[in-house]
This record gives sequence, C-alpha cells and structure tokens, in this order.
Amino acid sequence: MTTTAIVLEEPGQVALSELVLQEPGVEDVVVEITASGISTGTEKLFWTGRMPPFPGMGYPLVPGYESVGDVVEAGPQSGLKVGDHVFVPGADCYGNVRGLFGGSARRVVTPGSRVTRVDRGLGDEGALLALAATARHAIAGLRTELPELIVGHGVLGRLLARLTVAAGGTPVVWEVSPDRMGGAEGYEVIHPEKDSHRAYETIFDASGRADLLPELISRITKGGEIVLAGFYEDPISFAFPPAFMKEARLRVSAEWAPADMQVTRALVESGALSLTGLISVTRPAADAASAYATAFDDPTCLKLVLDWRDVA
Repeated sequence: MTTTAIVLEEPGQVALSELVLQEPGVEDVVVEITASGISTGTEKLFWTGRMPPFPGMGYPLVPGYESVGDVVEAGPQSGLKVGDHVFVPGADCYGNVRGLFGGSARRVVTPGSRVTRVDRGLGDEGALLALAATARHAIAGLRTELPELIVGHGVLGRLLARLTVAAGGTPVVWEVSPDRMGGAEGYEVIHPEKDSHRAYETIFDASGRADLLPELISRITKGGEIVLAGFYEDPISFAFPPAFMKEARLRVSAEWAPADMQVTRALVESGALSLTGLISVTRPAADAASAYATAFDDPTCLKLVLDWRDVA
C-alpha cells in the first residue's frame, strides 16, 4: 500500500512524495485523510531548521498532527469500523521516512486507539481539535484557575479565550498585530501598551515568545501564575529578583492528553465551544510548497488547512 504525503526533506524544502506504508495490523486502521492543518508553532520550527532537540527529530520527515478523515480499513481489534469519521493526531507508518508527526498524507496507518471519532458535520474544522484540546489541557491542567490575561490572538489564543468565556471567565487578550485584533467573541483584545493592569492572578502565554517572560512577571500579582502554553525555540530566562519579589509561579503546559480530547470533543459537539472563524485559508494539498510559505509568512493567516480530497 502506498500514499501521497508531504515530506519535509530538509529545512525549507517540502515536496509531495509517494511513500510505502507499513502493513496494518489487527489493532490498526487505515484512514483516508480529507483535511490537515499546518502548525505555525512546531512545524514552523522544523521548516526553518530552528527546532530545539526533540524526540524523533531528523529529516526527511512527514509533518502534521491535525488531520481528519474516514476509516477505509479497520482491524478486528481496532475498536472502529469502516466509514467512521475520525480525528488523527499523526502517524508513524512510512518506513525510513520519519513520521513526525506524520498526519499530512492522503492515507495513513495508525492504531485505532490513537484516533478519535468526530462528528462529520464539523467538516475541516475537525482538524482544529488538537489545538482546542491543547488549550483545554492548559486550562484544566495541574491547577484550575482560569486565565485572566492571554498573550497572543492566534488560533491557540482564541481557543484559550473561547474556553475561558465558556467557563464563565472574562479574559483580556494581548495582541500587537493589527491583522489579528478582530474576531473576539465575548472578550476584549488590546495592545499591551494600552493595558495598565499589573496584578493579574493568571497569565497564559500563547505567543511562543520567550523574551516576553520578564514583562509577564511584572504583570502578575504576588503569588500569581504564568502558564507557558506555546512552544518556544529560545531558552527561557528571566531576572530572579522580580520573580522573587512576586513569588511567581511558572507552569509549562504540554500537549493534550486523551481525556482532554474527549472533553473538548463533547464541548464542540454540544455547541459550548465554537471552532468557526479559525480556518482562514484552505489550499489543495498539491499546492503544499506555496501553502507552507503562506501559513508561516502571511500575518493575516490564522490557520491554513490542506485539502486532500483531490489527491490520489
């Protein structure tokens, strides 16, 4: 069995390639992908060659961990059936080509336990479940305080804000790009220079900018918490005395866990969490090279999704 996949051959070099898939086992499913998202966090770091040492790193690799599609083969112990519509958080099924994260392909082989049934009515927005579950994980992690300030109004920042509003919170969101100031639903988006408040209990950073940490420390109340919800290429550093005076708490939030995905799916399917308005560009997967450039370089692009339906 073969598949057409996006292969990042080296930094800045992406191509559509025909790859041989591993044979599915009794616990595996074969999924035909209909749509996959491009991550402007981790995937951009691989694209630029600036990814810090990370398990499974190396080129060539198949990127992507935000995919949806249909089960076309199901092993007897997979727990799924042909025709199920599922979210796929990636796959490692390409032999000598690394599957990191492996979801950007027309067809993937992966254990049924790794995918999640989703409502077909979500369409391409189903690919956003990974980011939504990551946002939920940050909020419902080791502590339970809702964000008072969210830094960054990209897709992750918007999902953090929407989850906070759904839980009864009223967050403030910082954004410096004029192209991303709009689109708020039940919360305020402001430029940081227009915010004089310096006693936030909880600040969630979704910007991926390590250099903002000293400023964020100056903005918390004594004993306040800063949650790093993005992914950071630069070392995290800050002056100790201001953090000491504030008795600052710093938490790093990792990727979503299975429980986060189940809760997030329920929130979306019940209507409590909306994913609308977050996909700003859809491109044919055949145009992957130009699509990656748009996703990473166009500040007006929130989330770019690749359409795999016309790929053989």
